[in-house]
Amino acid sequence: MFTAFLIKYAEIGIKGKNRYLFEDALIQQIKYALKKCEGEFTIRKTMGRIFVEAQSTFDFDETVEHLKRVFGIWGICPVIYVEDEGWEKLCERVVRYLDEVYPDKHKTFKVNARRSRKNYPKDSMEINRDMGEALLKAFPELQVDVHRPDILLNIEVREKIYVYSEIIPGPGGMPVGTGGKAMLLLSGGIDSPVAGYMIAKRGVKIDAVYFHAPPYTSDRAKQKVVDLARLVSRYTGPIYLHVINFTDIQLYIYENAPHEELTIIMRRYMMRIAEAIAKKTECLGLITGESIGQVASQTMNSLIATNEVCELPVYRPLIGFDKEEIVEVAKKIDTYETSIQPFEDCCTIFVAKHPVTKPNVNIIRKHEKHMEEKLGELMQTALDTNELIIVS
Repeated sequence: MFTAFLIKYAEIGIKGKNRYLFEDALIQQIKYALKKCEGEFTIRKTMGRIFVEAQSTFDFDETVEHLKRVFGIWGICPVIYVEDEGWEKLCERVVRYLDEVYPDKHKTFKVNARRSRKNYPKDSMEINRDMGEALLKAFPELQVDVHRPDILLNIEVREKIYVYSEIIPGPGGMPVGTGGKAMLLLSGGIDSPVAGYMIAKRGVKIDAVYFHAPPYTSDRAKQKVVDLARLVSRYTGPIYLHVINFTDIQLYIYENAPHEELTIIMRRYMMRIAEAIAKKTECLGLITGESIGQVASQTMNSLIATNEVCELPVYRPLIGFDKEEIVEVAKKIDTYETSIQPFEDCCTIFVAKHPVTKPNVNIIRKHEKHMEEKLGELMQTALDTNELIIVS
């Protein structure tokens, strides 16, 4: 029945003279999302509206699922086009539409007309009144409710007449690429994929870095992270995943640093490496999945010690979330089941039994001082042997 979708956006609509840039970015993201769908589509923009039109047979459910992953879309409206062949023809088509979409007619409804083409013989109020009368005549069991109707029947009079009544929720946010680019520290846990998703929702293009520690972490642990990146990329577009061999750095810290400071010092070197890659790839910040107090390395004092080595801003979208809230988002974006697979990552292998929760930055610096020359060499080696995986 449906051969087109009206795409509604929210935040983009409040932009000023540069709104067309956001609309064009949204169109590009829609094109990317529909590449793997069955069928061919054209996308056109007209007067504050974006339409996705099928040019061949297509899978309705598959198409909707792909559109539901495009940031910037507020609503997806399956729509029918009606040629302007007179009022009686329009009434017949709308009656048939309602009959096909709603087999059960024991519902309330409201007609909501918008007339953009001013030479149309009826204004919006007349369309509302007369179409409502035609529907009540065709289906006496219907009832009018102008406040909270079960069916809100939208009729938009433009170059054609568009009819729709369903709005499938989209993810909202802003189109990816309109907010710059940032580097996600991606592990195999629950939190970091969610953090990447949430920052991408604000229009930020995501690259990622993963710290691998063979032989202490397996190839399956690495594949798990690639799988998580692939799941996140359904929303963000292709992700450039940088895999860093962190084994020698971790072992050197493990052998030379105070045991209670292992996690903080390792974390500081992860941030240094991530920032080096971020600067080289023109990222404007780092993203982590940290939440205050969740573990010892995520206390306020620990976050201060971690931030101290960074020049770029560090974005922590989960900072005020509890674990259940993070898990809820992870399940929504289908990363949860992959995240809980029992493959270790480098952080869990070299964890301190009694990690410091209130590290003193001056003391941490002092303890790093006698290791910095060797760690600088190891860090450069890790950067030089960086493995790049393009995930999409």
